[in-house]
Amino acid sequence: MLSLIFVFLVLKPPLLLCSLTDPVCFFRVKDKENPEGDKEKDCFFSIYTEHRKMKNEYFNGNLDKQLTPKNIHLIFSLYFAMEEINKNPHILPNISLLVDIKCNLVVDRRKSGSTAKRSENFPNYYCKNQRKYLIVFTGPMWEVPATLGPFLYMSRTPELYYGDFQPLLNAHEQFPHLYQMSPKDTSLPLAMVSLLVHFRWNWVGVIISNEDRGIQFLSELREETQRNIVCLAFVSFITNDNISYFKKAKQYNRQIMMSSAKVVIVYGDKDSALQIHFIVLWKFLKINRIWVSISQFDKITAIGDFLLDSLHGTLIFSNQNSEMSDFKQFMQTVHPSNYSNEISFAKLWWIYFKCSLSSSNCKKLKDCSATTLLKWLFRHQFGMSMSDSSYNLYNAVYAVAQSLHEMLLGQLDTWSENHGKVLEIDAWQMFSLLKNIQFVNPAGDLVTMNQEAKQATEYDIFYITDFHQSCGFKVKIGKFSGYSPNDPQLYISDEMTEWATNFRQTPPSICSRPCSPGHRKSPQEGKTVCCFDCNPCPENEISNMTNMNHCVKCPDDQYANTKRTHCLKKVVTFLAFEDPLGMSLAGLALCFSSLTAVVLTIFLKHQDTPIVKANNQVLSYVLLISLIFCFLCPLLYIGHPHMATCILQQTTFAIFFTMATSSVLAKTITVVLAFKITVPDRRKRWLLASGAPNIVIPICTMIQLILCGIWLATSPPFVDADLHTEHGHILIVCNKGSVIAFHCVLGYLGSLSVASFTVAFLARNLPDTFNEAKFLTFSMLVVCSVWITFLPVYHSTKGKATVAVEIFCILVSSAGLLFCIFAPKCYIILFKPQINSFHKIKKRHSKTEYIH
Repeated sequence: MLSLIFVFLVLKPPLLLCSLTDPVCFFRVKDKENPEGDKEKDCFFSIYTEHRKMKNEYFNGNLDKQLTPKNIHLIFSLYFAMEEINKNPHILPNISLLVDIKCNLVVDRRKSGSTAKRSENFPNYYCKNQRKYLIVFTGPMWEVPATLGPFLYMSRTPELYYGDFQPLLNAHEQFPHLYQMSPKDTSLPLAMVSLLVHFRWNWVGVIISNEDRGIQFLSELREETQRNIVCLAFVSFITNDNISYFKKAKQYNRQIMMSSAKVVIVYGDKDSALQIHFIVLWKFLKINRIWVSISQFDKITAIGDFLLDSLHGTLIFSNQNSEMSDFKQFMQTVHPSNYSNEISFAKLWWIYFKCSLSSSNCKKLKDCSATTLLKWLFRHQFGMSMSDSSYNLYNAVYAVAQSLHEMLLGQLDTWSENHGKVLEIDAWQMFSLLKNIQFVNPAGDLVTMNQEAKQATEYDIFYITDFHQSCGFKVKIGKFSGYSPNDPQLYISDEMTEWATNFRQTPPSICSRPCSPGHRKSPQEGKTVCCFDCNPCPENEISNMTNMNHCVKCPDDQYANTKRTHCLKKVVTFLAFEDPLGMSLAGLALCFSSLTAVVLTIFLKHQDTPIVKANNQVLSYVLLISLIFCFLCPLLYIGHPHMATCILQQTTFAIFFTMATSSVLAKTITVVLAFKITVPDRRKRWLLASGAPNIVIPICTMIQLILCGIWLATSPPFVDADLHTEHGHILIVCNKGSVIAFHCVLGYLGSLSVASFTVAFLARNLPDTFNEAKFLTFSMLVVCSVWITFLPVYHSTKGKATVAVEIFCILVSSAGLLFCIFAPKCYIILFKPQINSFHKIKKRHSKTEYIH
């Protein structure tokens, strides 16, 4: 026995020291360190009434159990609400709301087992004379009402759950006596996705607890992500079964670390393995992600830092609650000296706030002020604001008071008949009123108790991070309002975000880098829509924003710039006289036409000479006049096209060049007739003398006129805008109209040229002094070569070059006729006049005859 006492004294020196230095009424070691950090413990708040104004004896001597900072904060919130109601003459006059507090019942029940007396924990269960309670507030863990709630139902005591909303507890058949104060998080998935869209995070991971609440949240989250093109990189379901968890722990961790997602949404029950094991392990492994979570995970660990924390910080969504200035004032003035009848309240101060006690009186505190309480609260992050659970508890007290007040107003007659007697209050009648009551609390918030109408639509968004151990900060950076489902409002303070966070320096949480303007997204096979490749826009298509799915085709009168980001107005262009090419071709046309006019003048001046008279000088005049107009035809091709010029440029050249080629044909026929008829009769002599071959010109020209008339009657040329030939230009051209008619006219010209060449080739070796058959042959060879080359070149060129090719062929073919036929004659006329005389010709013939 002595040895046991010795061991006890050795192992428990703090307890022995406590008994020597502190009053014997508080036989307990002070709580200087909280090994569980900020973890909440369950608390039962049993509400009852007294029909008189009473001293606030709210703490019934059961607060010697281990409490956490959040539990103490809950107690102060409850105390504040009850004090407000009891001092308010307009609510429950002459009736006081009182409370019994019991905490940590679940752990005590596990330790003591089922053999413990239930009457010690559950009011109204065994003893007939025991105090009956009006209602019991349970929370903040959902396991408390789920496990111990049935005993309350059997004792006919209603229950209000002030913890976070749980779908399991919402089953009326299983929990008919229970009502939840927290609204359902109907807008939370939308709020989180709106935040992701705001920061342009479209590649996120999701970690949820594997229970009904988490699965329902994931289902709603998927709908919102699909609607807003946000993709889930991975989804991890964390089981509450420790054995299953440890089997998959490495898989969970590898999934987070190997994923490229920089943002992870964490959602689940605050007392699940998700918090107890997983998040603590993340901190140990230093997995740095931007965590997006809910206020349930806004906790302090045993070492004094945030539970969810990383290098990049954490974003927390919390139900929007109004500031309560009266609660701040209450926290600044609360002190046990105001409640002298309460030993337990003094004990609370002594245990947690390092106050001293008088050795003679356990109720009198020394060296203790309200400042001590404030320092302690700020050290545990609360300050003087209410948490979600505290606010729910505060509203629960007011809901009970308002329901009870309304019920008693309806029983005024019963009150008057039983004056002087204690009126029995029907808890279930009050509970039925409570479910549908609606009121405005002192903070100005509308509190609706109807569960169907009560939905969480407004959230505050906080950013939390640690500076170093035991030092961090929490700042509000925005809010979300989902009252209008069609137009939800997300407000983020850019100034606060810039000051508090380092999101701009954080790599974006995306699967693929955004496609810059000028590119379009191309989905990667077998992957989500957020994973894509960036391909340049096709020709004449643009994208002027990032991450465009499709490029937009520019209008016909516009074209895409080189970067494919903007459509530019196309420049209207045509072969103008001001262009160097147009100017050069126009100059050539005028020069050749002038030169032809000079040749015609020379021929007219020397019309009586033999060389002019040879081979029918009338045909030479017709040929030269035709060539003058052929050289002037290119001027119709240059300049802005009009309907008249388009018609004239095709038909005019066709007609005048037909006249030119038919003139050549007539010349060759004349030569052949003159030298092939060795014994001419009178009729043949008349044909040569009358100039019958000249009739070829009007006949051939008339055929060309008929072809041109058919062309103009069926499908004439017209002004057209070529939008696609030249990049960035609208080319104004003359459309040929009927392509068949154009080629028929061109083919007819070719036929005349081939016929002239053939006849001239046959007469090339006929003897004569001024026989021009060889020159006619060579000239028609040039013409045929030019127009045979023209066809492939014409169809292979584009834009203004096509018009230039056509002009060039007209000039070259006409120049070929001019130079090949008339250049030798002009040379003789101008530089060898002695040859061009009848005397010289007779003398030459005489020598020839003498030789023979």
